[in-house]
Amino acid sequence: MNRMLALRISIVASALLGTTYVTWRWLFSLNMSAWWIAVPLVVCETYSIIDSLFFSMTVWRAKTRPAPPVPPIDFTVDVFITTYNEPIEMVMRTAVAAQKIRYPHKTWVLDDGAREELLHQTQALGIGYVSRGTEWKNRPRHAKAGNVNNALMQTTGELILILDADQVPAPEILDHTLGYFLDDRVALVQTPQTFGNVSIADPLGSQAPLFYGPIQQGKDGWGAAYFCGSNAVLRREALMQLGVKRYVIELEAAIKRSLNDSGKIIKAAKKKLTRSDEQLRLALDQILGAVVEAQENISNGKTLGEATFILHDRIKDISHALVFADLDQIKRDLDIIGIEQSNDANWAAEWIDDLEDSLDGLSTKELSPLAALSTVMELLKSLDVDRSHEAIPIMPIATISITEDMATSMRLHGMKWKSVYHHETLAIGLAPEDMSSMLTQRLRWAQGTMQVFLKENPLFQKGMTVPQKLMYFSTMWSYFSGFAALFYFAAPIIFLCFGILPVRTDPVEFFLRFIPFMIANQLIFLFASRGISTWRGQQYSYALFPVWIKATASAIANVYFKRPMTFVVTPKTRNENSPNLRLIYPQLIFIAAFVISLFVGIARYATGLAPLLATLINMMWVLFDLSLLRVLFPAILYQGSDSHKRGSHGNLT
Repeated sequence: MNRMLALRISIVASALLGTTYVTWRWLFSLNMSAWWIAVPLVVCETYSIIDSLFFSMTVWRAKTRPAPPVPPIDFTVDVFITTYNEPIEMVMRTAVAAQKIRYPHKTWVLDDGAREELLHQTQALGIGYVSRGTEWKNRPRHAKAGNVNNALMQTTGELILILDADQVPAPEILDHTLGYFLDDRVALVQTPQTFGNVSIADPLGSQAPLFYGPIQQGKDGWGAAYFCGSNAVLRREALMQLGVKRYVIELEAAIKRSLNDSGKIIKAAKKKLTRSDEQLRLALDQILGAVVEAQENISNGKTLGEATFILHDRIKDISHALVFADLDQIKRDLDIIGIEQSNDANWAAEWIDDLEDSLDGLSTKELSPLAALSTVMELLKSLDVDRSHEAIPIMPIATISITEDMATSMRLHGMKWKSVYHHETLAIGLAPEDMSSMLTQRLRWAQGTMQVFLKENPLFQKGMTVPQKLMYFSTMWSYFSGFAALFYFAAPIIFLCFGILPVRTDPVEFFLRFIPFMIANQLIFLFASRGISTWRGQQYSYALFPVWIKATASAIANVYFKRPMTFVVTPKTRNENSPNLRLIYPQLIFIAAFVISLFVGIARYATGLAPLLATLINMMWVLFDLSLLRVLFPAILYQGSDSHKRGSHGNLT
């Protein structure tokens, strides 16, 4: 209780001091003669204050749950082990451990690689095996989400434990989590992801004790603990309800969009008609009336299938009349030529020349009513109630992102289902063994999160509470730190090298306003983390700024410009290549600039070109930035732990 009181006092102090500081920065300290760095810098500081407020809100209600009730023995449970190209030995080690889970269940290996050897090994041990069928051929596969959705259609357990191929479960994992499902509204129980092949130094920052601890416990306190893709138990009923709801929502949106577009096309075609085209005008009016009727039928509660069937039937009848009308129009256009058959030997050549001229004239005509009908019919074909473009019409696990977990739990919360974060290590996995693999993993996480942000921004989703929306939004917001890092790194370099100061104030006043906020902010981390070191996480949040920027840019390109984004499984084996400095070229450039700016700053002060206090402040700023980026050097040199060499996941304790 004393720790929680101290935490909340620190939060209030940080919020007041941070708000006061950033208000002062905007109103009284901007150096507008250098607006090109002064304004972006204060925008970044404002971003960071808001980010701090989000973190403060998260940990304000961190929930430490008591042990759940003992589960009844009559739950039916499927254990899904998802795999694509991971080593078969690794998959089987997880599958055998899953078989040994004490609570009655059925273990399934979901092999997206369709490997014969894995099929034979699972069959030999009586482990279920699921791979994609022919219905998935030449259709979107949706990566891991599609793999799980495919398995959901072939299994029946009312609860599903999802494990990645490397996450070896403890025998008691179901005994310690299923009790939460005695509450009929609980759809998800998430447990931590912990790694057994990480050295004590953890140079790649793989262990996430702050996230799988105070942050998830805080989100749990606000009813927003979310699905992290593995080591989680989900309720099938909730997933299937979600799948059906999303099917209806997406189909209804597609139908409304197609009907609206059809109406616009028909109206545009009518404008191009002449007075002699009354028959065509009547036909187009009939089609437009059918489209409007379909829209009204949907608004009045008629089923989508019934409304679209009636529309298709009416369009089919009207189209026959339009075909004959359009052919008659073409005949009239050709008659303008006035060609009469002749016995003259030059008749054929003259006829061909006249026909070419006629066709050239026809090709320049505006979109004909028949062409408009063809376009409308293509649009109406998209009203595919059976979703034949997909392998299965119902997709319970969200497919809008290359990381399926966050979007799925966000949608579940929007349907008033509950989630639980159970803070106990019940599975041990394998973390990336080298810098390249770690960057691949972090990029995929960030890209998937930003896809969800752009496609289904939680602030605008219905059904969730305001705190739930903010909890999801805060996670997405954090990835914009990559852009903030650019200006935080650039500002002291610009002053030390060129004497351009973005802040117009007395250095003492700046310190008196900024330092108290920083102290209060760090106290929040101290009290919230309960002694867990958070420095590594703070380092990586800025040191990986190129990853966060790339993730945001690629997500925007995917969502708005339809550029493909490939799902890449995090490598589970070490890259044996020597350290590749190209992975951190942007950071190395900044490090070189920092070092150079230190010497230039000293020279500028020594020659009287820069004031002492401002120079010292910016030199301290540079040294702090270097302390953030130094985390990359042990990371780039890291080549795995001893546990990797032993082929061990470590032990559950």
